[in-house]
Amino acid sequence: MIREYRLKKMEILRSAGIDPYPARASFATTNVAGIKINFKKYFKSKKAVGVSGRITGKREHGGSVFLDIFGGAENLPAGPLRQSLSEASKAGIQVFVTKSKLGEKSFSLFSETADIGDFIAVSGKAFYTKRKEPTIEADRWEILAKSFLPLPEKWHGLQDVEERFRKRYLDILMNPDVRKRFLLRSRLIADLRLILDGIGYIEVETPVLQPIYGGALAEPFKTRHRMLGMDMYLRIAPELYLKRLLAAGFNKIFEIGRNFRNEGLDATHNPEFTTIELYEAYRDAEYLRNFIAKILEALIKKLLGKNVFKFGGDTIKFTKKIPTIKFWQLLERYAAMSGAVKFNRDDFVLRAKQFGISVRNEETKENIADAIFKKICRPKLIQPVYVIDYPVEMSPLAKNLAGSQTMADRFQLIAGGMELVNGFSELNDPIEQRQRLEAQELLRKEENKEAHPMDEEFIEMLEYGMPPAAGLAISIDRLTMLLTDAHNIKEVILFPTMRPR
Repeated sequence: MIREYRLKKMEILRSAGIDPYPARASFATTNVAGIKINFKKYFKSKKAVGVSGRITGKREHGGSVFLDIFGGAENLPAGPLRQSLSEASKAGIQVFVTKSKLGEKSFSLFSETADIGDFIAVSGKAFYTKRKEPTIEADRWEILAKSFLPLPEKWHGLQDVEERFRKRYLDILMNPDVRKRFLLRSRLIADLRLILDGIGYIEVETPVLQPIYGGALAEPFKTRHRMLGMDMYLRIAPELYLKRLLAAGFNKIFEIGRNFRNEGLDATHNPEFTTIELYEAYRDAEYLRNFIAKILEALIKKLLGKNVFKFGGDTIKFTKKIPTIKFWQLLERYAAMSGAVKFNRDDFVLRAKQFGISVRNEETKENIADAIFKKICRPKLIQPVYVIDYPVEMSPLAKNLAGSQTMADRFQLIAGGMELVNGFSELNDPIEQRQRLEAQELLRKEENKEAHPMDEEFIEMLEYGMPPAAGLAISIDRLTMLLTDAHNIKEVILFPTMRPR
């Protein structure tokens, strides 16, 4: 009914010779934030100023109308100016529309056709109301885009959580907190890129469509290239291609991009997700732990103005020094598994069942140990901590810990009960790497869909020689969750994966 009513209004505009969807306004306009931040200047000049945006509020008073015009969000420059402009753009700007200023014909057309949700442009002088509200008194207006469907009610917005994710455009429009969260995510990526660029890292791009997937233990999405007549995979990680660039002599590299894993959906997993993966030659895992702790502390201070913030009621603090704890020690401390490093598979299966964890036949004892860690131990790690010294079987691409045949020189950064970073000293011994991948192939034959495939071209690269190096991946999604106190990954992905209606 509302849609039909608004369609008639569109026809009224067309009958009046007005295009309800022009390419732009016929007069110059300034963004809402720019007007509000310089409003005193516009007020003193007494000159007309133009503004364009969406009507989000409309209050009629006899022969006059007050509008709220929302100008939208912008990627603003860093520093105090960005903060000022961001604050200025929050609530939009008020516009005062009267018959005396527009003229009877124009005002009548406005009253008859303008609705909340429409995009318009207005021009007029700046003034303050009796309540000191910055306002523009319109002396002309133009329709920029006529809306047919009503926006959600202002104060309650979209109540259905799934509807919010499906109609993110309305969620962002009607919810300033959601808008702020995605602006911070954008800023996080931009600032991280600037920090790394400033210390000599090179940004690169590697294939998303790959003939052999690798770089992680995960099930891929499979597709078919028609012309080449071959199966291909959406990447689960860019690691093996980035390592080829280490061999090429690119000593400090990073890539920001999407990865895809054919896995379940939960509070911290989405099949399509964003990471930054970086590598530095002639470094090891210990160096990289200290390095990324400093980078994250600086990044968080830049984004939030401090390195302390709230997450789920807990106060979390990032510092330049982050403590470490060994993987097996965590199972002993939080899962009451004294001597866990010596447990056999049956011991882990029994303990997993006690914790309500289902175990598949093809899973190794290390897989089961990892499942117990994720369910029982990780949620208890609230303050930033590095979990170190993982079993080699869980880390087929990582170098052994010096002096150990069973432990990998690997770490994960956990905070707020979530894995944020995964990294290790990179295995560059081609003979050892072949043996590791051959062991993974045996697991694949046992229907372990997450086992790592053999990659002969990667082994060949290692035989040409790759320098010692350390690498890591940071989850952009989970880091954004942590910094914005969001507790579902769908809250920080603009368009999360959803089952069709």
